[in-house]
Amino acid sequence: MTQDLGQRVAGPVLHPGDDGYEAELAGFDLSVRHHPAVVVGATSAADVLAAVRDAVRAGLAVGVQATGHGITVAAGDGTLLITTRRLDGVRVDPAARTAWVEAGATWDHVLRQTAPHGLAPLVGSAPAVGAVSYTLGGGLGELGRRWGFAADHVRRLDVVTADGVARRVTADEHPDLFRALRGGGGNVGVVTGMEIGLVPLREVYGGGLFFAGEDAPAVLAALVATGDGAPDEVSLSAALMTFPDVPAVPAAVRGRWCAHVRVCSSGEPARCEEVIAPVRAAATPLLDSVATLPVTAIGTIHNDPVTPLATNSRSLALRRVDGDVLATILRHAGPRAPFLVELRLMGGALARPPAVPDAVGHRDAAATVYTTAHPHPTGPSVSDTAAEQALLDDLAAWSDGGALVNFLAGAHVSVADVRAAYDRDTWDRLVAIKNAWDPGNVFRINHNVPPTDHSGSTPR
Repeated sequence: MTQDLGQRVAGPVLHPGDDGYEAELAGFDLSVRHHPAVVVGATSAADVLAAVRDAVRAGLAVGVQATGHGITVAAGDGTLLITTRRLDGVRVDPAARTAWVEAGATWDHVLRQTAPHGLAPLVGSAPAVGAVSYTLGGGLGELGRRWGFAADHVRRLDVVTADGVARRVTADEHPDLFRALRGGGGNVGVVTGMEIGLVPLREVYGGGLFFAGEDAPAVLAALVATGDGAPDEVSLSAALMTFPDVPAVPAAVRGRWCAHVRVCSSGEPARCEEVIAPVRAAATPLLDSVATLPVTAIGTIHNDPVTPLATNSRSLALRRVDGDVLATILRHAGPRAPFLVELRLMGGALARPPAVPDAVGHRDAAATVYTTAHPHPTGPSVSDTAAEQALLDDLAAWSDGGALVNFLAGAHVSVADVRAAYDRDTWDRLVAIKNAWDPGNVFRINHNVPPTDHSGSTPR
């Protein structure tokens, strides 16, 4: 590592033992701990460029962290980690219905800039995550059944590649990179900013229907039947979980095992009510929070945690959801299960190819199943994670064996898991693009697509 990087980077350059080193590394998921040789707090694209060039000269891998969600690989001694949270600018062009989003901006921040113009990005269910990293992984959100994956709406990417060059990447300029980055993650460069298309949206009709866990069989059956014929503007999911027994949780569900149905519609409220009527009729809700919401409040529908915690999640894309699938889920879920289970229905625009091909996998899935162990300061136990895996093993007959890449998190994620996030043709294309642009696998602190080595195999 050259010793003058700190003089060429405006942000902090920190090494183990330096004041502020640990704070710079802090992120949401505490189950994977970074300990890089150097961490660079980038404040601009120029900082990123200098950091990548320095790392390549020193033979270091390069990792990137915005908010620290979805970590799979720890940045170790042979790594330079770039943190991007200071690089958080957002510029909106209302006439073009686009936004320029820098590498460290969260969806919350993007929403606050777009909403005054009556526009919204293809945000996820947890707007506290980094917008760029979410989009590079595909981006499955509550607006997806109507408008597709977030990656489908990318117009341009500014990228620093492994040869230390800053490039503008579009459908016409470096189209191979453009295809690989949208859904293939940060395997071929560090994205410093992206231009995305926005959709016209000021409000959504959504919230939660909370049912007693004992009513889950009837509720899930009604949800799946409803989802089969739902219009594209209505997104539905359900989580089977035990709510914490803490004052911040509404009394009706506090400390209870529940079936929490999540509803989000970008269409007319009356039409949404017609669609979800069978779910409402399946049992008596303990709590009903479905209402008209400003689009900036879309994150309250899932109400995902924002406080850092140690977690370990697993996921599987399902080809279909039938009574046997629901029975399998319910056999594993329950008030004593050490994890929550989410069933998120897909279809609609998610199943349709984008105007410009990208690398998003599992478009033909009917649903995704996601599990995560209940939050614990030290992370899930061995028995907790084994219980999660047992559910997925029993669901394997209804899956093509993989998960959407953004739903893969934790140190247990392997190259085989990442490979299963894509169909064979897409994976082969990603490997070929990796071979061309990053044959040394500089960018490997991620959901890694390894390059082919000289023996023709793909290394770990």
